[in-house]
Amino acid sequence: MSTVSPSPSTQSPKPDSAWAPLAARVFRALWIAQLVSNIGSWMQMVGAQWLLIGHDAALVTLIQTASSLPVVLLALPSGVVADRYDRRGVLLAAQFAMFAVSGALTVLAFADALTPVLLLVLTFLLGCGTTLMGPAWQAIQPELVERRQLGQAAALGGVNINLARAVGPAVGGVVVAAAGAGWVFAFNAVSYLGIAAVLLLWRRPPTDVTGPSGEKLLTALDAGRRYVWYAPDIRRVLLRMVLFIPGGAAMWALLPLVASRSLHLGSGGYGLLLGAVGVGAVAGAFVLPRSNQVLGANGTLGGGALIFAGVLAVLATVHIPWLVTVSLLFAGLAWIGVLATLNAAMQTRLPGWVRARGLAVYLLVFQGGQALAAPLWGGLADQLGLAIPLLAGSALLLVSAVSLRRWPLHGADGVDPSPSEHWPVPPLVFEPGPADGPVLVTVSYRVAPGNAAAFSDCMEHVARSRRRTGALTWGLYQDGQDPGHFIENYLVASWSEHLAQHSDRLTLTDRHHEEQARRLLVPGSRPEVTHAFDTSSGPVVPQSKGGGGQ
Repeated sequence: MSTVSPSPSTQSPKPDSAWAPLAARVFRALWIAQLVSNIGSWMQMVGAQWLLIGHDAALVTLIQTASSLPVVLLALPSGVVADRYDRRGVLLAAQFAMFAVSGALTVLAFADALTPVLLLVLTFLLGCGTTLMGPAWQAIQPELVERRQLGQAAALGGVNINLARAVGPAVGGVVVAAAGAGWVFAFNAVSYLGIAAVLLLWRRPPTDVTGPSGEKLLTALDAGRRYVWYAPDIRRVLLRMVLFIPGGAAMWALLPLVASRSLHLGSGGYGLLLGAVGVGAVAGAFVLPRSNQVLGANGTLGGGALIFAGVLAVLATVHIPWLVTVSLLFAGLAWIGVLATLNAAMQTRLPGWVRARGLAVYLLVFQGGQALAAPLWGGLADQLGLAIPLLAGSALLLVSAVSLRRWPLHGADGVDPSPSEHWPVPPLVFEPGPADGPVLVTVSYRVAPGNAAAFSDCMEHVARSRRRTGALTWGLYQDGQDPGHFIENYLVASWSEHLAQHSDRLTLTDRHHEEQARRLLVPGSRPEVTHAFDTSSGPVVPQSKGGGGQ
């Protein structure tokens, strides 16, 4: 049996082609295996939703909640796992776990013992596997393709998902109608083995666990939370997601009911409706580069929200199947335009050391928003009919489009998450243990006359950098007897956390902000840095004299 090994430097196709990442054998093999698995997942979703069609609308929409809710509960821990443990091992564990759950679904379906409660529980467990897999899958992409091809790799991931959305629901609907839901569950189970086989054949070199030595789960979770909170660009991406997802979720939650109640279609017809969304999304993946070039990221986000709002209005008022099908092509185009733009914004702003955790927060907002919104739309549909919740979702999307004037996506100019190891190793006279701390870092500056206000403004950016990379507290003080003397201090939880700032957490953007502030110092002067350790349990070493770098 031949083994699969990476070859990102293969000559064909051209490096700048949209298809260039497929020249890497591992990426290509995983992409094909993932396509098959994604088709199986969409087939399984159609089978699960159709088994509940005879029940209340709220119960039907709970399928989407059951598949999305694990992200709310497990996305952040999954990000920590992907940043700290062997990512191939994490992915393999997820594949085999989902194979087992899908196998249970298959057996119960063929035995005619699959109750609504069991269906929802097993769908929830599949969602847990998908959540465990998500951050690790995103984080291995730099190992599969060259860094300059990461953008194309992300776009091909979107094409993969939407090709599956175009094919899976239609095939799933036909299979359910012809042979029953058990067969779509069986196909989905087998599809996980393809990804597992490629991962097992991948000759992946051993990699070190990232993160400070001895970092605990809660500490790593807090590091990811802290980074996102003190990164305004990342927060704005998440805000745009929050403003789009609740309205967008109305279509996914209520489309099975639109198919059965408004259009009087069977499972095959419902599959074709989902297939139309997928076809539109695949087309959108190729339209997106031109859209971003002409409209910019914010124009694409606004246009996508407006188009999606129009589609929801059509679903609420039109009962002609072919017109609804055509409108869903535009829904797919708008959906991929918005989500691909937001995903690209996250990828280009997150540094490597926290990438999986940052993407986990993104998945939490995306999937969690759908999980929370879906039952609300289902409950409204039970009480008020389908038209009112669909029109309400359309109104929310209009609000999302209008809000871009107040809260646009920040431009990526000046943002470079590449690592910058520009801090020297602290020249202490003793070697603290990794867990020693907290550590108080104090930096003394001599600011040139007339630059005090500008220096304080620049240090606001430095403050966010310190907090993103590990500082628990931060302060800037001006000497009351010497106004040109400024003192910065910040507290880091442990020595290992501070060494992580030195080794891999600072980016070129952080360096730029530090250099801006230092241009305002007295010419020829340099910041003076000290490191002080907590002595509540006694001195770390006998009294000695020493200094340190940043």
